[in-house]
Amino acid sequence: MRRAYLVAATLLTAATVCTPVQSAGAAAAAITETVYVESTTDSDSDGKLDRIAADVMRPDTTGRVPVVMEASPYYGLGATKATAAAVPRGFGRWYDEYFVPRGYAVVEVEMQGTSRSTGCPTTGGPEDTASVRAVVDWLNGRAKAFYADGRVATASWSTGNVGMLGVSYNGTLPNAAAAANIPGVKTIVPIAAISSWYEYARDQGIGYTGWESNYPAYLANYVVSAAQKAKCKPVFDKLSANDGDESWDYTSFWKTRDYRVGAKDVTAAVFAVHGQADWNVKPSQFGRWWKELADRDVPRKIWLHRGGHLDPISFRQAEWQRVMGLWMDHWLKGADNGIMDEPMADVQKPDGSWEQAASWPRPGTAGTTLYFGPAASDVSGSLTATAATGGTQRLGDNTNLTESAMMANPGTADARRLVYATAPLTKDARLSGEVGVTARITSNRPSAALTAVLVDYGPGTQAVLTDRSPVQLSTETCAKNDLRDRTGCARPPEVSVQAVTATMLTKGAIDTKNRASLESGTALPTGQAVDVTWKLHARDALIPAGHRIGIVLVTNHSSYIARDTGSSGIALDVSLGASKVVLPVVGGAVVTG
Repeated sequence: MRRAYLVAATLLTAATVCTPVQSAGAAAAAITETVYVESTTDSDSDGKLDRIAADVMRPDTTGRVPVVMEASPYYGLGATKATAAAVPRGFGRWYDEYFVPRGYAVVEVEMQGTSRSTGCPTTGGPEDTASVRAVVDWLNGRAKAFYADGRVATASWSTGNVGMLGVSYNGTLPNAAAAANIPGVKTIVPIAAISSWYEYARDQGIGYTGWESNYPAYLANYVVSAAQKAKCKPVFDKLSANDGDESWDYTSFWKTRDYRVGAKDVTAAVFAVHGQADWNVKPSQFGRWWKELADRDVPRKIWLHRGGHLDPISFRQAEWQRVMGLWMDHWLKGADNGIMDEPMADVQKPDGSWEQAASWPRPGTAGTTLYFGPAASDVSGSLTATAATGGTQRLGDNTNLTESAMMANPGTADARRLVYATAPLTKDARLSGEVGVTARITSNRPSAALTAVLVDYGPGTQAVLTDRSPVQLSTETCAKNDLRDRTGCARPPEVSVQAVTATMLTKGAIDTKNRASLESGTALPTGQAVDVTWKLHARDALIPAGHRIGIVLVTNHSSYIARDTGSSGIALDVSLGASKVVLPVVGGAVVTG
């Protein structure tokens, strides 16, 4: 169902359209309109408060209805670019066709400085949150809005209860709204979403490859509308000046873009969805956000799937729509429908099937410590429950190893990487949560970038799924025929199955200068042993009996993080026994032969 008025209306035409919306077996009338909501910010400094464009589709009824909202910076891009100036611009996702016949309004909000909204995008800054707040406030009678012809627009049809959902940046804005505790936001559904912009661009003091240079300005410049681009150049220049790329430290610039800081204020229920192979919005984004929510007992559910940057509508459509219908009914309409009695976590297995758990991390998970040890009969370094009494191994500069090469041949010593592996497991080991690593190192250089890679060593198969770009996820067509025919938004990811002997489970990196604080760096004391502790990305995985658990330690993992230019010629002595990994193991033990 794509409506003919999308190409017939312009900014100065009537702002309200009545159109049929197909429900199950019947046609229901819906009112569609575009409003421009007055924000509290003037992000482009033109002396006028930003105006935030929002498309509304709501049932043609005299009663009040709750709102399902998707806010986005992408509405003026991709397939919707040609109609970006239309009023109404149109509804690209499946939400209108699903929720409007069920008694909801669907509202699409255009983030400041994008599509038809004025102002400037600031890549996760307070202005992003203000654009969402403005529309939620309008839906609750706290803000002013206007039609294109200047008439006042009111949301007298709204109950004020809002559920936000979306993928990628569209899922990040709900996290921002929940952290700001915007009154009226009752629930959020962040899918493949950012919870800390610092950790989107950095891993514990070091820039990610591809995100290491002026990323906030790059993204803001990418999503800004043509009408605002020139006006926003000073804003983008300021983003570049303040992003701290010189040190990659966690500064005030990034703290204002860290929604976990606001976790203490979250009152909205949260349904998180994330891919365990998402190395765009990396798994720490859900893992550390989830922990903050769990520590505060926020009502929540989670889906962890086997893929990367994906929308569940493309791989678990019927169940996703069922759950979303129940979820929104419960949190926006107060329905006692049992959704909160269902298991908290759904986790997809490598073969594509699903299993449920009462909580996540799974019940009975406990930290299990394994220590780096000397070479054994068939490994160049051992990983044992008992600490070695001493000894060191030398780690040099990784100048050319790919990640596959780093993990290969764990029995072969190679100074470009160190491998520590357990004996074969005699019992399956289930990991569920975040991995921690401590390395005691003695360096000949004042700086080093360390990466630890957690590996499942053993024969098996690995499913590799194609990702979607953030713009694809937000702008692909999503009509009823797409859901029926598995096209557009519902097109399943391509899956290739590969035979493997080593499977990367998770990884994490640190700039050793940031070992004591992400906010400022301290040079390594050369020739002196220091402990460096860092975290790997959250993971849920089953390591079968007969396999080994391994940790690979490297410097300058160039396909993952930026190169540390101060570490040329590095040589690190890694102390055995004192260096260790802490694994979140269900049952609290790793059993080997």
